[in-house]
Amino acid sequence: MAKFVYRMQNILDIKNKLETQARNSYAVARMKLTQEEEKLNSLFAQKKSYEDAYREQLTGNIDVRQINICKNAIELSKNMIKKQLVEVKVASKNLEAAQIRLGEVMKERKIQEKLREKAFDEFLKELNDQEKKEIDELVNFRFEQEE
Repeated sequence: MAKFVYRMQNILDIKNKLETQARNSYAVARMKLTQEEEKLNSLFAQKKSYEDAYREQLTGNIDVRQINICKNAIELSKNMIKKQLVEVKVASKNLEAAQIRLGEVMKERKIQEKLREKAFDEFLKELNDQEKKEIDELVNFRFEQEE
């Protein structure tokens, strides 16, 4: 029996490798976004603890130095949160780009797989036609011998 050889198999292999790379890039971008979101959440928690300490300083014995320290810490936290929000936005955009790239690469791979399937179907059709031809020749040969 004849063996099927897809002449563009190397392209399909490259598409598979590109898809694997795109999946890895997407996973890295997803992980980066998660890390940035966790940093942001910890900054919010830190700001809340500074605000709680600030309120506590205002209700108890008033220590102006501690109140100023808490105020400065709250302001610093706000600035860090703003910067972290930018980082989260950047990571989110990178994730979107990785997702779009992954979608494109997956489409390209699927196209190549469809082409391979069509080539294989054509190969099977040709093989079937060849077998029919051989059977017809054999039947004709036997029929001619019987006459």
